[in-house]
Amino acid sequence: MLEILFNGKYGGIETAVGVAIAFFIAFVGISVFKNVLPKDQGREFAHNGTLSEGKPRGAGIIMIFAFVISTVVVISLDVEYIAYLLLIFGSMITGYLDDASSTPWSELKKGILDLIISLGAAISYWYYNSSKIVIATLGVDIELPAVVFILLGTILVWVSINVTNCSDGVDGLCGSLTVISLISALILIHKLDCDESFEKILLVMIASILAYLWFNASPSKLLMGDAGSRALGVVLAIAFMKSTAPLMFIPCALIIIIDGGLGLVKLSAIRYLKWKKFMANVRTPIHDHMRKNKKWSDTQTVFRLCILQIIVTVGIMAVVFK
Repeated sequence: MLEILFNGKYGGIETAVGVAIAFFIAFVGISVFKNVLPKDQGREFAHNGTLSEGKPRGAGIIMIFAFVISTVVVISLDVEYIAYLLLIFGSMITGYLDDASSTPWSELKKGILDLIISLGAAISYWYYNSSKIVIATLGVDIELPAVVFILLGTILVWVSINVTNCSDGVDGLCGSLTVISLISALILIHKLDCDESFEKILLVMIASILAYLWFNASPSKLLMGDAGSRALGVVLAIAFMKSTAPLMFIPCALIIIIDGGLGLVKLSAIRYLKWKKFMANVRTPIHDHMRKNKKWSDTQTVFRLCILQIIVTVGIMAVVFK
């Protein structure tokens, strides 16, 4: 990561300045504007949900603004990257409007919006790149039919948005896990020599998240809300598509997938398959199970889940780049 940041081939001082600007804008922006953000109303059925009540919510809007502004500084924008920024920004805006709404948006409304953004991201990547994917663990390239690639790409982005959103329930967890996964994508892009400009974009995104985590570390002073978590899901999915090894999203974001995804699986099984006792003894998201059932503290939950993700990431990278 340091090689990417300081090596002249990858932007040198320009990239370092962009990273510093991203952190500065996000940090100062949150410090100045946190009190005008909508307030969290607490979650009646969430573990420790009442502790979040009254905290500023929707700080993701500031984090993503910092990211977009800084991205303009570090790279020369072309149509592809403008499309990505618009999709990320659009996901942030829809999330913020939900955060600020007195009545939470319906699952159907959010699902349709997520689907539109996901389809847009998949089509944009396919149009400006190709439908070739790399099976990184085997070193094999596969050219998929365009329709199949777009379908699978849409599923990837939609899943990423929703599991990232569901993992946002413990101070520092979503941001920390996302940083780890983005670093994984950054390493893949760099090692596979895919897209120099996107490496800079990811560094800027990581810096923006770190500024947010300064305030969100337990006990948090504010929350990113859907404005941040949904936009991070879009960034994460696009990052692994840009690595040309999108299947690496599974191991490199495994803890996010398990933490947020099992809740979606459980809900679907109960609602659509009528399996009323499916995972009856497992509280979802998994971070709530660990806190409520296993009596982990917030800090233990964040550290332990991050440690597990790092172990998985190091293991898979050792296999890919053996």
